[in-house]
Amino acid sequence: MNSIEEGINIIGPRQGFSPQIGTLVSMMNWMRMVVLGSVQQMTVEELDYLHDAKANTIGAMLLHLAATERFYQVNTFEGKPWERAENRQWDIPLNLGAAARKHIKGNSLNYYQNILEETREKTLTEFRKRDDAWLMAVDRKWPWGPTNNFCKWFHVCEHESNHNGQIKWIRGRLT
Repeated sequence: MNSIEEGINIIGPRQGFSPQIGTLVSMMNWMRMVVLGSVQQMTVEELDYLHDAKANTIGAMLLHLAATERFYQVNTFEGKPWERAENRQWDIPLNLGAAARKHIKGNSLNYYQNILEETREKTLTEFRKRDDAWLMAVDRKWPWGPTNNFCKWFHVCEHESNHNGQIKWIRGRLT
């Protein structure tokens, strides 16, 4: 195999992963860099800024990204349904809304970055154990209809892109 060129702006296979999983990892890493760039040097007050009574804070959205990733870890790596009791710490950030507005606040950017990093490290560790056949395996019972693991994990990446747009919108309205 030829040497794999790596770098944040090179989308493609990554050393230590099967080719397609490595390509997915490169996309996920790029998107995470973009999200973290959007929140760079934000204060606790900025992370807790609530634009209106129905909005989510940037801090809550960052925790939501980690919770979403945890949801897909449970589903694809552990092969288990999401049990609220077992995943209580993730319930509020996964669902956002009023409970998140009430409970997710007062945390530094470093707090959110550490949780995002810990969650991603678990994902990468599990990806290293799997191959492209696993990535292409289809879950015929998924609520959206037949869905493979690649689609589920691509959703984690595009989910970050979606919330990055919200984060940038809110950041642009900080007083």
